[in-house]
Amino acid sequence: MGKIFDLDSPFMNVLNKLADLIWLNILTLICCIPIITIGASMTALNYVVLKLVRNEEGYITKAFFKSFKENFRQATIIWLILLLVFALFGLDFMAFRYSGISFPQWMRVALLAVGIVVLFAIVYLFPVLSRFENTIVHTFKNSLFMGILTFPKTVLMMVCWVIPIIIAVFIPRILPVNFALGISGPVFLNALLYNGTFKRFEPQEEEKEPDEWTIEAEESDADAQEMTDAPEAVEVDGSGQQVQEEKPEAAE
Repeated sequence: MGKIFDLDSPFMNVLNKLADLIWLNILTLICCIPIITIGASMTALNYVVLKLVRNEEGYITKAFFKSFKENFRQATIIWLILLLVFALFGLDFMAFRYSGISFPQWMRVALLAVGIVVLFAIVYLFPVLSRFENTIVHTFKNSLFMGILTFPKTVLMMVCWVIPIIIAVFIPRILPVNFALGISGPVFLNALLYNGTFKRFEPQEEEKEPDEWTIEAEESDADAQEMTDAPEAVEVDGSGQQVQEEKPEAAE
């Protein structure tokens, strides 16, 4: 029974990660208050949570603000682009719903298809930004590529984001769960899903092979060592006796 509460036990590891996720959720909520910083906050959250998934966690708060600062410019621009996209979709929806104009069915289908494609990209957008250095355009392209490449996982990642909405709408009694894990929880589940995908695109460190000149140098050193270790040649006279060479005396 006592082993369950050991610091290295699986139970304590789960509790530690849960505590880290709760703190990250609160930290993200605070940093999202200015609205314009939501992109940088979500990028920093994904950066730290992926470390938690890979058991590479260190100082949670320090790592969060490190990523927040490094990715602030790109994340803010991307977030503003997303706000514009959301606004356009909102206007289109209102036009279809309340304008009284009968729009062709193909326009509705096209809008739905574009919305799905955008969602595929958004799911991976901030995780990709947090892990890979790239331009804003290529970040969007890579996010969409990963979303399509791992279609089943992408759907599951979307479902993870629906859970807090279901809790807020249909189960208000456990609404405090959203305050504790409403953002960091889905991000953690998503990281479990895309961790393997990211590893496929992360550069691997190659073992350096010794150069030719290094090998030649090592061989030369070995030859020199053999010559040093070899016994000195001695001079013998006709009777086979060793001739001792007298050392010259130092000049006075």
